[in-house]
Amino acid sequence: MGMLDSLDFLDDVRRMNKRQLYYQVLNFAMIVSSALMIWKGLMVVTGSESPIVVVLSGSMEPAFYRGDLLFLTNNRDEPIRVGEIVVFKVEGREIPIVHRVLKVHEKEDGTVKFLTKGDNNSVDDRGLYAPGQLWLHKKDVVGRARGFLPYVGYATILMNDHPQVKYAILACLGLFVLIHRE
Repeated sequence: MGMLDSLDFLDDVRRMNKRQLYYQVLNFAMIVSSALMIWKGLMVVTGSESPIVVVLSGSMEPAFYRGDLLFLTNNRDEPIRVGEIVVFKVEGREIPIVHRVLKVHEKEDGTVKFLTKGDNNSVDDRGLYAPGQLWLHKKDVVGRARGFLPYVGYATILMNDHPQVKYAILACLGLFVLIHRE
């Protein structure tokens, strides 16, 4: 039965004239560009380079679990406080880290440095920072957790852990857009 389905698909593609094919490709491009515009709009509104992130480890349990989807904002004028959950990037690490602020040092000249720790970790994050770095600064903060949806980001983890799932989903979506004729 699978071979007959693939032959039917090939017949459908052959029957499409060039105008229909261009229309489907443009439709697909419009969907992708709309998603990118929404993402960029969220970046502007939230002030964060990553307005939505997925928790990838269990270091913040029980506050957040692996697969939770976090919504971030990053108002640079707002002071960083102990107990706040921040998402930060460290030099030499590609993936941002979601941890709680443990200590804050504010100087009279306005500079702020702070130390973080995962709720489920036994030690602070100094071992995660760049070599020789003992504190984080505001420039390291990607955003601050403002809300979350539990386990919604698990699909992202599944696609990262098993890239073949990601490619299969993308292939199915591409085929659907090409075949769909409305």
